[in-house]
Amino acid sequence: MIHIIGVTNENNVVTNISLEELFQNQSHYLWYWIDFDQPTEKEILYLTTPLNFHPLSIEDCLHNLQRPKIDYFEEYTFFVTHSLDSKTFKKEELNLFLGSNFIVSFHHRFSTEVQLVKEKLEKEKKIINWTQYTVLYQLLDQLVDHYFPIVYKIEDFLAEIDENPQNKTMEVLLDDLFATRHHLLSIRHTVIPMRDLLYQLINTNKLTAVWNKREYYSDIYDHLLKLTELIESNREITTDIRDSYLSYNSHHSNRIMQILTVITTIFMPLSFLAGLYGMNFLYMPELHLRYGYFILLGVMLVVVLSMFLWFKKKGWFK
Repeated sequence: MIHIIGVTNENNVVTNISLEELFQNQSHYLWYWIDFDQPTEKEILYLTTPLNFHPLSIEDCLHNLQRPKIDYFEEYTFFVTHSLDSKTFKKEELNLFLGSNFIVSFHHRFSTEVQLVKEKLEKEKKIINWTQYTVLYQLLDQLVDHYFPIVYKIEDFLAEIDENPQNKTMEVLLDDLFATRHHLLSIRHTVIPMRDLLYQLINTNKLTAVWNKREYYSDIYDHLLKLTELIESNREITTDIRDSYLSYNSHHSNRIMQILTVITTIFMPLSFLAGLYGMNFLYMPELHLRYGYFILLGVMLVVVLSMFLWFKKKGWFK
């Protein structure tokens, strides 16, 4: 579906314009915004005619997912940006074409960020301060602002893993931990290229309107720097939690092995005595003692107590 918003020479906002009407009366508009929202194959052809975008730009739109970037062409500037799904943490591509009197957005899935900016623009009856560069700033700002709840959600989940209020098993916790680490890595692959994109944008002299308002784009860049620090911090937390669980598991295993070793060591002399007097030789003097059985039990008891006290003195039961 294609949505078009035009701003007339009188600074009035006009919606529900067709492409044919737009290009027939293009001189009536100061600038316009064309949004390709989940376009059909037929609608995608409009990128070639009448919009006349470069084939490489169109190819980048059709092949998901490109790395966030800026490409400068003679008639326009092409942006590849990413949004993030708050539930699945998957990346969705949002492509932007920015020209001297237009901005074109292209996305294969519904974009919350585009919808919010569109509603904000349509509420304006007369627009004085808005231009296509304002739409660019609003879209980038919305994209970055929607990253924060996702990162905070992961941060809360890591705190839950660390506290383990539901007493999950270590195997389940480690599975959750590695899944969270994978999500952080995926988000990192979006945030860092977006940070580089904003850095390139605020330091270029090819877009004069952006350069004149670079303090606004610098604010978005600062948010991306903060997001990068949060992501790196959370990745370090996942490493610390993983190492803590593995250390605890190793300590627990060593403790079990120590207890089993103590039990085995105590039963070794008892097994020797039982085996010795369990032999079926005919001439064994001790077998004919009246109280030999009780004497042997007493010796075994003394051996057990002696070894128990010796192990306790060595600190094996601490």
